[in-house]
Amino acid sequence: MINKNNKYLGAALVTITVAGMVAAPQAMAKKAKTVRTLTTSEYHHSVTTTSSNTSALEAQLRALQDEVDSLKAQVRASVPTAAVVSADSQKIQELDAWAASIKADHVKHEKHHDKDNMLYFRGGYVQNDRAMLATTNSFGGSSLPLGGVLPGATGGSSSGWNVGAGVDFHLNEGLFGLLDKTDLLGELDINYVDVGRYTGSVTQATAGIAAPATVSQSMMRLSASPKVKFLKGSALRPWIIPVGLTLNFISPPTQVNTISYLKPGMNFATGFDYNIWKSLYIGADVRYFLATSQLDGTNVNGFTAGGQVGFGF
Repeated sequence: MINKNNKYLGAALVTITVAGMVAAPQAMAKKAKTVRTLTTSEYHHSVTTTSSNTSALEAQLRALQDEVDSLKAQVRASVPTAAVVSADSQKIQELDAWAASIKADHVKHEKHHDKDNMLYFRGGYVQNDRAMLATTNSFGGSSLPLGGVLPGATGGSSSGWNVGAGVDFHLNEGLFGLLDKTDLLGELDINYVDVGRYTGSVTQATAGIAAPATVSQSMMRLSASPKVKFLKGSALRPWIIPVGLTLNFISPPTQVNTISYLKPGMNFATGFDYNIWKSLYIGADVRYFLATSQLDGTNVNGFTAGGQVGFGF
């Protein structure tokens, strides 16, 4: 628009200049010729005509000058000030920087598909510190003293397998400003432990003869723990549980004459998650469960080790 107006203004100025250069000599020559050849009356008529033509030309020049002035005003109005140009440039730079940061964040998350929360399923090997023998220490039949042990009774096993599931909930990013790329999560975990079958001293009557009963021994652990997960933004993320709360439920319960099945304790754990595709994760962990005392003679301490599959959300 500015270039176009400049062209119009230049053309107008050239027109005025040429018109002035052409009109002035013609008017002087015509006036001189008329004085030399015309009579007095004709001379006065010629002067009047020439004056009229000059006035018309001056009116045209004034109109053209007004148009040139108007074009100048339009050109000045269409040229932005330096302050406006500077402000617009700064806004454009800020928008470009913002768009670049959004794109970089999007590319990073698309690359690693990192999710803050996770639903996982896990399982593996169990090794308790000691077999839960207290559940075998029960009364027998009427012919046995309280706390007696029938012939053929065996103790429980200290090893077995486990399966469970849990949810990680994101609580804080940056670990309250202490560590970059580190998240604090809350974990809720439920885990079933099976340590096989054993033959206990609780009797069953068979044709009036006392005989030991064979039962399955298991335990359920329900835990709530803080989880610190490192290397946010990467595919591989190690984590630790400094300490958490665990409720241990055993089955069968302890000695028949006491019948207890719940023991609170603590848990400690470490492991890692690895993002293999979009929101799908795999991982592994090792956990140790500790109760500071026994449950009526039953020890519930032990560790689990295994793998897991998780789904981020």
